[in-house]
Amino acid sequence: MTVATKKTPGPLAGLRVVEMGTLLAGPFCGQLLGDFGAEVIKIEPPGQGDPMREWGQEKAHGMSLWWPVVGRNKKSVTLNLREAEGQAIAKQLIGKSDFLLENFRPGTMEKWNLGYRDLREINRGLIMIRVSGFGQTGPLAKRAGFGAVGEAMGGMRYVCGDPSTPPSRMGISIGDSLAATFACLGALSALHYREKTGEGQVVDSAIYEAVLNMMESLITEYDKAGYIRERQGAILPNVAPSNVYPTSDARLILIAANQDTVFRRLTEAMGRPDLAADARYSTHSARGAHQRELDDIVAEWTKTIAADRLEQLMDEFGIPSGKIYRAPEMLADLHFQAREAIVETPHPRFGTLKMQNAAPKLSLTPGGVRAPAPELGQHNAEIYGGLLGYSDSRMAELKAAGVI
Repeated sequence: MTVATKKTPGPLAGLRVVEMGTLLAGPFCGQLLGDFGAEVIKIEPPGQGDPMREWGQEKAHGMSLWWPVVGRNKKSVTLNLREAEGQAIAKQLIGKSDFLLENFRPGTMEKWNLGYRDLREINRGLIMIRVSGFGQTGPLAKRAGFGAVGEAMGGMRYVCGDPSTPPSRMGISIGDSLAATFACLGALSALHYREKTGEGQVVDSAIYEAVLNMMESLITEYDKAGYIRERQGAILPNVAPSNVYPTSDARLILIAANQDTVFRRLTEAMGRPDLAADARYSTHSARGAHQRELDDIVAEWTKTIAADRLEQLMDEFGIPSGKIYRAPEMLADLHFQAREAIVETPHPRFGTLKMQNAAPKLSLTPGGVRAPAPELGQHNAEIYGGLLGYSDSRMAELKAAGVI
């Protein structure tokens, strides 16, 4: 297991992000920026903190195992944004920052006198990253919109799952994460523009639109052919053979041999070159039309071979394949280890924690896990005392008043 190290400061070193908002969509964008070296100062309500500190399916010693991932590479300060004094302090901090990241319901920042028009007056180059369910404009803008709703309206939920069941979720918060990833893309695009002009701008990332952008040709298929994609379980319609197949040792393997040349190699591996010459399977369209029967033929063959041997055979014939992994298989995989896809990072409460590394990899200035997720308000003295120059007595007054 690779131990996380401070190899480089990251390509975004020297940039400062003020992260507001809670849960996942905004904070995951902050995680991405922090992974690549930005200084991410997370503002949290005094005495409460981000609910992500408590969330997660499994907990160790009563503590969240999700927060250490989404909170990594960040600094935590407490600040009551609902109070005028807290808003004034936030403006001071934003005035010294490159990005403001928030994922409140549209209108909330304006109610707190922290809208873009107000902030641009104190920081012309500010890039304001706004993540929300439906975006900052339009008739649904102020509607509450969690990630699951964006997945539903963006089209993803309808096509996920088995056709015999209602729409399924993916098992992860994919809508929030996609919106955060698109927000990060927008932020870096806006940064490039600012480097040329000095002008900041607003990045408006809507969850439903991030999901929509992942839906391939779904809209165009309906527009021109009247075709509506339906749930298909483990397959894509008319793409065959590309499915999850059984093995003799009850493990599952995904084989993707839908391209003509790859399919011919699969038939050679199966000892069935006749299949490649059969008019029912000789072309991509023909295989799609006979998808179910072709999958049955492949499955009858794969279930006679153990998963490790089958994967080896697929590799020998140049056929894309991979066993279905869970966390144990990921941790044991030599490729994961060689690429440092998972790192073991020190943690003050847990000793060490294993988690996914930063991605993608950069050859000169790679990202990484440089610091564990902070305790609530851990960096109050550093940010308020150091960056903003507050005295100890001033910080004590603010704390007593419930501002920080």
